[in-house]
Amino acid sequence: MPLTLPPLNSLRAFEAAARNGSYVAAAEELSVSPAAISQHVKKLEEFLGKQLFMRSNNRVILTDAGAAVYSGAADALQAISEFTDQVMSDRSRSRLVISTISSVAERWLETKLARFALINPNLRFDLRVESDPVDFARNNIDLRICYGAGHYPGMTVVKLIHDEVLPLCSPAYLDRVPAARMSGMGAVPDQDLIHTSWGPAFVSHPTWASWYAQAGLPAPNETKGYQIGTSGLVLDMARDGIGVALGQRMMAEDDMASGKLVALSDTGIALGHPYCLVYPNSKTRRPGLLGLTDWLTNSVTSTPPE
Repeated sequence: MPLTLPPLNSLRAFEAAARNGSYVAAAEELSVSPAAISQHVKKLEEFLGKQLFMRSNNRVILTDAGAAVYSGAADALQAISEFTDQVMSDRSRSRLVISTISSVAERWLETKLARFALINPNLRFDLRVESDPVDFARNNIDLRICYGAGHYPGMTVVKLIHDEVLPLCSPAYLDRVPAARMSGMGAVPDQDLIHTSWGPAFVSHPTWASWYAQAGLPAPNETKGYQIGTSGLVLDMARDGIGVALGQRMMAEDDMASGKLVALSDTGIALGHPYCLVYPNSKTRRPGLLGLTDWLTNSVTSTPPE
C-alpha cells in the first residue's frame, strides 16, 4: 500500500514555525526567507485541507488542527533525524546527549555516569553543562537534568529527588571549634557561617535565617560570615574547614560517606523544587535512555521527607 505523505520540506518548515512561534525565527533556523516559510505552510495547509496557524501580530498560534499535526510531525521528524544520523555516521555505539546545570554535573552526576558507562560499554554520551531553558530539538538533547521542570511543558518528567539543605562542616573545623562538636549549631559563631549566593534565577532557596528559625534558634547576623557564589563551592569551602555550610545533602553525599563532611544537625530544609529528569516523548526509544533514567533514579541514596 503506497504511503500517504505530506510534502516533507513543508512539514519541516511548519514544525520549525510551530516550535518557534514565528515565521521569522523559523526562517533563521532553516536559513531561508520568512516568505519561503509562509509558502511552505500554505502548501501544507492546502495538502491537508486544514488551517494550521492563526496570526497574532508577529507571532503565529496553532489552531486545534495545527496542534494535532505538530504533535505528530515533531515526533516523526525527530525519528527521521535520528535514523539518518545513525546511517550517515555508521556508528556501532549508541550516543546520548545529556544536558544539566553545573552543580549537578560536578557534584553528583559525574560519578553516576562513570559507573553507568562501565556496565554499558557500547554507550557513549555527550555531557553538556548549561543553564535553563535549553532547546531540545535544535541541540538534539536526549535528556535534561534540571532544578524544577517548569521550562519544559509537554515533556516526560521523572522526579529525581526533592533535595534538602543541612548544616555541614569538616572534622578539622570541629577540632578548631570544639564547642560546636559538643553543642552543635548553637555554638557556631555567626562569622563562621558560609552563605550561598544563589543568584537572581532562584527565589525559593533556603537561607541560614530560615534554618535557624526552623531549628528554634536565635537568628544569626547574616552580614557576617562568608558569601560564596555556587552550591558546589560552598561545600568545597566547608570541606576545607573554614566554617559551616548550609549544604545540599544530594551534592554532599560522597563527602559525607567518606567522613570529609559531617552534619551538625539532623534538621533540614527542603529546596523549593525537586530535581527532575526531562526528555521529549519521542526519545523513549533512544538506546540507553530509559536504562539511564532508571539508573539515576535508583542512584538517589537519600530522599528527605516531603
